[in-house]
Amino acid sequence: MIDMQVKNLFFDRPAVQRAIDPARRRALSKAGAYVRQRAKTSMRKRRGTSRPGQPPFAHEGSLRRMVLFGYDPRTESVVVGPVGFRRGNAPSVLEFGGRTTVVRRRGGKRTRQAVRIAARPYMRPALEKEARNLPKVWRNSVRGG
Repeated sequence: MIDMQVKNLFFDRPAVQRAIDPARRRALSKAGAYVRQRAKTSMRKRRGTSRPGQPPFAHEGSLRRMVLFGYDPRTESVVVGPVGFRRGNAPSVLEFGGRTTVVRRRGGKRTRQAVRIAARPYMRPALEKEARNLPKVWRNSVRGG
């Protein structure tokens, strides 16, 4: 998962602009934007719970708002994913499944309960669906001398 320092790695930051050439920066930025948008739109705004294996529903939209992308200087690539969740591991548990603790309210009392959540992937399917468009993003970004 990306941490909150991702803002320093946005493609419009001077440090990122100095680190990579304009054609590569443009291609990586477009690729990140496409995958991000696909992930966000896969989370439909509905009540209830999505079926296991389907993207999670966006009840109030916080997961959708927090899907960002940025440049990773170590791998010289783009990283796309949710950031900014202060507590809990909801994005990871939704993507891969697992155990987490939920707070339930019953009659004015709040109780914690450990639950197992089936995977509801949203990032990997977004990348897989956009993979066919990524070569178009890179077209004309490398020019021979």
